[in-house]
Amino acid sequence: MPVWFTADTHFGHGALRALMRRPFATTAAMDAALVEGWNAAVGPADEVWHLGDFAIGHRDPAGLLESLHGEKHLVWGNNDPPAIRALPGWVSVQPYVELEREGQALVLCHYPFRSWNGQGKGAWNLHGHSHGRLKPLARQFDVGVDPRGFRPVGLSGLRAAPRGMAGAKPEGTAPDA
Repeated sequence: MPVWFTADTHFGHGALRALMRRPFATTAAMDAALVEGWNAAVGPADEVWHLGDFAIGHRDPAGLLESLHGEKHLVWGNNDPPAIRALPGWVSVQPYVELEREGQALVLCHYPFRSWNGQGKGAWNLHGHSHGRLKPLARQFDVGVDPRGFRPVGLSGLRAAPRGMAGAKPEGTAPDA
């Protein structure tokens, strides 16, 4: 089963859309593009790890979560209150997790680490929170939607990404002003 990673979707968060200069005319357009990107990448039975800041101010986060493909896990962030963590669509909810997928040891947290378990043995740190604005360390990847084309990313996409990947924009969106 394919595995995907994402973070910092901030569904419903109009102030963040403006602050991060996301290339969408409205919050509704941002939300629709994020859902479309997610469901275009992720299959219904795929495994998805959301590394925090799922939805802020969205009118129906439970319905939203249900509309997204995949078996969804939440590694909660600073903008995931108890109501978001308690949504029935999550397979698991935790603040931190270590796992192995596709032969790769992974340390998942909303926050980027300066050092992490297994760092010297090839483990990767996947995180969100910084919206692509933090220079990564070796084997550290911001999987947030801002630097990943507003969609989840798989391990093969991370392996192929250039270090310090700039914010990729989805096709048809305006470049940064």
